[in-house]
Amino acid sequence: MALVPRVRAEIARIDAARLTWVDFTAGVSETLRPALPFDAYCWHTVDPGTILFTGSVNRDIACSGSWLAHYEYVVDDVNKWSFLANSGRIAGASSIDTHGDLSRSARHRSRESYGIGDELRVSLVVDGVYWGAAAFLRHADRPCFTEADVAALSALAPSIGAGLRRTIAASLSGPRVDWGPGVVVFDASGEPESTSAAAERWIGELVEDPPPDHPSESKIVQSIAARARGIPIGTDPLELAARARVRTRSGTWLLLYGTRLGTDGRTAVIIHPATPQDVAPVVALAYGLTDRESLVAMQCIQGRPTKEISKALSMSPYTVQDHLKSIFDKTGVRTRGELVGQIFLDHYATRWERPAAETPGLFVAGIETT
Repeated sequence: MALVPRVRAEIARIDAARLTWVDFTAGVSETLRPALPFDAYCWHTVDPGTILFTGSVNRDIACSGSWLAHYEYVVDDVNKWSFLANSGRIAGASSIDTHGDLSRSARHRSRESYGIGDELRVSLVVDGVYWGAAAFLRHADRPCFTEADVAALSALAPSIGAGLRRTIAASLSGPRVDWGPGVVVFDASGEPESTSAAAERWIGELVEDPPPDHPSESKIVQSIAARARGIPIGTDPLELAARARVRTRSGTWLLLYGTRLGTDGRTAVIIHPATPQDVAPVVALAYGLTDRESLVAMQCIQGRPTKEISKALSMSPYTVQDHLKSIFDKTGVRTRGELVGQIFLDHYATRWERPAAETPGLFVAGIETT
């Protein structure tokens, strides 16, 4: 554990550079490698409301979208990231949690022939919100991870998670595009049937490195499709569980959601630009706003003055001002105009549209698993 302060300081230095999440996690990986030696790794960002993947980076290990979705959202196994996040354990090693018999892990058995050995996993949780996940793998001829390795990674996880959350809040440059809705259709067994041209374009914009061999193999799309297939009929009438808000390379926010097609087991994943109400909760969480601060910020986005905000939220004008001061401090702005223009609108898609009703179910404080 003596290495933790030194590695934590290096993570803080990387975070201070204000990199993209891909570059931030690459820097963290190389910082961790001497302390917790590994041969391959992967990182994923997740939607904090539905814990579905929103971005993916793999290095020195192949991983298809269908494989990842199956073993994270369908099959029971040790150290699933959602379990580590929800249980508070945060990190775990397959060798330890299978009591030295890696063959007890279905995930391990599926890739054992490729020479993969032990796996050290960590979920990144900040203020009770699950933002991302990582795995570090060793070849089969290497020693397994130890309890000390797990403890060290657990101790470093808060610093890594805080940095990852800040990268999600950081704005991205580049032109924004709108190709309209896209759709990917899967049969009852999860095999792709068709992919629309718009869906192919949108999937090409998702942050997945390396990119999928075929658009339908996108890890993000596959995770949503797996969740949609796994929801018992009639238990999710509003279809809120199989959704993810994802930011593209060009800066556009997308809403991806899965839906059943009839009763024959076929599913579809629909992709289209997100509305401000879809995205605002993620942006608010990324800046560490409290529930009340998030409500005040949303009122500001709608152009309401202090008196109207006070009435709408049943709080005094002085309390509204106190919340605004805290919001300005956390987001680094000085006025309401900057809050709306430089923070929230920067994170929205190309269209400024207010839907007839807010999208329910996408603001989840804490973690729920199905």
